[in-house]
Amino acid sequence: MGLGSNLGRPLDYLRAGVEGLEALPGFGLLGRSSCYLTAPVGRTDQPAFANAVVHGMYDGTALELLAGLLQVEAAQGRQRLERWGPRTLDLDLLLFGEQILDLPELRVPHPEMCRRAFVLVPLMELAPELVLPVWAKTAGQLLDALAPEERALQKVEKMAWA
Repeated sequence: MGLGSNLGRPLDYLRAGVEGLEALPGFGLLGRSSCYLTAPVGRTDQPAFANAVVHGMYDGTALELLAGLLQVEAAQGRQRLERWGPRTLDLDLLLFGEQILDLPELRVPHPEMCRRAFVLVPLMELAPELVLPVWAKTAGQLLDALAPEERALQKVEKMAWA
């Protein structure tokens, strides 16, 4: 899962997001990346985002996990007022094993992850050898295809949010 926040105290929201994930029935956290500060995408007149990726196991379906992610977001005050707007907590289901889903409410792998350094860099920390479904490339190979200005990230000390 990808986590992001740019309102209030973003690192606190990321921590709360991880705690919320761990509280979901059937979910087990296996790892978390470092946190990175990144410029906003889409609407740029807002604060920078704190982003990270977590790896977990889930014993339900992808749609059931998506419902859980939405509950965790709502518990942290997430309001969906505008696309690419500021948010307390954003949880994205990036991958679900090797499944490929193209449903109205969920696309897995997340279709934008191949163009987002704030997903690819932390994903490389957790699973550098993982070949991603659809693209048949690793996160590092996808990152190499991005322009240098699209790779600008500032790493936050892991202990600051873990």
